[in-house]
Amino acid sequence: MRPTTSRHVLDEDRTHPAIRAKIDHLRHPVVREVEAAVAAHPVVVVGMAMNPFPRKARKLLDGLGIAHHDLDYGSYLSQWRTRLALKMWSGWPTLPMIFVQGVLVGGADDVRALADSGELAALLAAGQPAA
Repeated sequence: MRPTTSRHVLDEDRTHPAIRAKIDHLRHPVVREVEAAVAAHPVVVVGMAMNPFPRKARKLLDGLGIAHHDLDYGSYLSQWRTRLALKMWSGWPTLPMIFVQGVLVGGADDVRALADSGELAALLAAGQPAA
């Protein structure tokens, strides 16, 4: 049995049928791009220009010798709608979004905690999705 999440999403029956297609396809290409990268690479870092936290995460991964695929979407004033679609899709409110073995593990501080505990290395060695 899968654990449930406390993440709240508006039920489809509470949206008017005329707008459901718009909701379904909101920035869909960027979500597909991230999903494809996550499926193709053990570690993916989704970030943006000028934000120090994606750089911090990438520097940590580089220092650990962990290869990662990087995706960047705009800067603070550009592509904010694209990033908003990713935040809505993932439920993660900030960047970076770091995926390990297909699972969102959080941001820079979260991946640091996984590295410090040894869990990051274990996840990568096992080649299995994070719990």
